[in-house]
Formats: sequence, structure tokens, C-alpha cells
Amino acid sequence: MSIINLSAYRFVSLDDLPALRERVLERCLALALKGTILLAPEGINLFLAGPREPIETFMDWLRTDPRFAGLEPKVSLSEQVPFGRMRVRLKKEIITMRMPAVRPEGARAPAVAPRTLQRWLAQGHDDHGRDVVLLDTRNDYETDVGLFHDAVDYRLSSFTEFPQAIAADRARYAGKTVVSYCTGGIRCEKAALHMQDIGIEHVYQLEGGILKYFEETGGAHWRGDCFVFDERGAVDKSLAPAPLPPGGEKDR
Repeated sequence: MSIINLSAYRFVSLDDLPALRERVLERCLALALKGTILLAPEGINLFLAGPREPIETFMDWLRTDPRFAGLEPKVSLSEQVPFGRMRVRLKKEIITMRMPAVRPEGARAPAVAPRTLQRWLAQGHDDHGRDVVLLDTRNDYETDVGLFHDAVDYRLSSFTEFPQAIAADRARYAGKTVVSYCTGGIRCEKAALHMQDIGIEHVYQLEGGILKYFEETGGAHWRGDCFVFDERGAVDKSLAPAPLPPGGEKDR
């Protein structure tokens, strides 16, 4: 498989969005890349696909901007480019939560590394002896494709429903370690910060999300595949393209 599929995000304050959009789009088109890049005052969220050399050329160029120097992409492979075109869009948020007080560009929530989470799940508790609760912050059609064993799934139709769902269920997490997770890390980072804001203790986000967990652990304690927002539909634990279950395509 010769096509590199790259996803990455970074919460960082951006104030030159129209000009930045033009520069980024021009560079992507010049390199014949396809995918979607979202830019907002709170940061960047990108999904790109193409041969290795132009992908690496673009990321090297993007990291010359100090605001994006710390981008750490998740990478998977496919036979074909799973995007039909290249889009760079300006948004109010790179992941919509509609909670202005949550500002990940200011400070990150604590994160747990994939291999550490794998160890916690295998031993049945964290390193302080607390029970671990996995919290899926994705939408219902994504969790239908796969999720961690015994994870809390609020059957969200939109991430904007998360604050209300967690407020109604916060007693569940008392005295426990909560690990929020999502596909690549962006939603679970906002979710973890919000949970901290409302007073839930011992909250972590899964560093790098499901894709990084698959890469580093082989998907231990995971059931099914992982939904992705491109023409592959999903990836399996080896990060190879996987077909969606019957009916999954209608929700894309």
C-alpha cells in the first residue's frame, strides 16, 4: 500500500485565518494532495492523503511555522487516496462543542500513553489502585463500528450533546480514573478539559486517540474496527482499511 493517510491536530491560537487558508491550500494543490484541513481561532485539524514524498514535503513546510512545529500525525496506509478533492475550510471551532470556556490552546488536559492504558486495563486498575472508566466521546454511528470493552457510550448524535450527557452522569466517575478517548485525540481532549472544569477528578485523555492506540498496542481490549471520516470507511487494529458494517455507509 503506497498511499499515506495522515491525520493531525493542534490546539493553538490562530489570528490570520484567511491568509493562512490561502497559503495552505496553495501548497496542498501544488503537491497534488487530497483531504480536508480545518482552521479555526483555536487551531488546526487535518486529514491528508497522497504518496509519501509530497506528504512529507507538506508537513516539513507546515512545521516551519512555529505554531505547528509540534504536530504529531497519526499515519495509516491504503491502496488508493480515500478523498475526492482538497479542501481547506475556516470554522469557528476545529471540533464543535459550543463551550467557549473550554480553551485547549491554553492548557492541555493530562494524557495517558497508549501502552500505559493497555497496562491499566490488563491489571484492572490504574497505578494508584483506582478503577478505570473508559469514556467514548464519539458519535453513535462511530461507536457502532467499534469501541473499547465496557466503555461508556452515551450514543451521541453530535459532540455538542456531550456536556449535557456528562452532567447527568457525573456520579458514575466519583473516585475513579476516567480516560476519554476518540479517533485521533481532538474530541477527547476537549472532553477531558470540560470534565475537569465541572469538578470531575482523575481525568485523562488517551494520547493520540484510537489510531495511536492501535499503532502502539495492536488494539488490545478493543472490539471491532475504528470508523474514519474518509472513503475507507473504517480501519482495523492493524490500521488497514476495513469495510463498514451493513448500514454504516448511510451515516457517513
